[in-house]
Amino acid sequence: MAAVGEGSVRGALTPHHRRFLLLHAVLVAAVVNAALSALIAWFFAFSEDEIPLWAVPLVGGPSVGVDTIATFFVLPFLTTLVITTVVWKEMEHERLPPMDLPRGSRLAKLPGTRLRRAAWIGLICMLLFGPLSAVVLSAIDFGDITVGQFVLYKAIFGIVLGVLVTPAIAIVAMSDPPEVRAHAAAGAPAASQP
Repeated sequence: MAAVGEGSVRGALTPHHRRFLLLHAVLVAAVVNAALSALIAWFFAFSEDEIPLWAVPLVGGPSVGVDTIATFFVLPFLTTLVITTVVWKEMEHERLPPMDLPRGSRLAKLPGTRLRRAAWIGLICMLLFGPLSAVVLSAIDFGDITVGQFVLYKAIFGIVLGVLVTPAIAIVAMSDPPEVRAHAAAGAPAASQP
């Protein structure tokens, strides 16, 4: 990333953008991600005595490793759908000004539609962080954990991953041109977006 100032994403953020990012993309997202991650973890694990580090997906019940890797896709995917919608609504009601990403920003290269963007971001996160997490979890090899420990792990993991990805996702949504937002609101795909 370029130095803070002209030509950087940080330099393009107004105080209003920064306030929105802190409140919605960090604080609110942290609470929502913790609650939903914990609830989903409990739902899938409440009937188990212990959660193994690894198990065969869909057959062997929940496991820390498989669930962690899956979360690297699911959480960014859902976060993209939700925070993009929130940003667009705020912009539509003129409570959040649009912004321009600096020329050459990697964020500007993401797909223009919500669903495609969500799939790309989820896939990128899973491919970047999934293998690394598998290696780290296998190296630590903490064995089976209780359902309570699993739920706590998932809540903390949801907060950390959300804090890492949600601000960038919100920034991309803030830079979406009006025609993309208008087509999305009308339910039509934006023809000019990749």
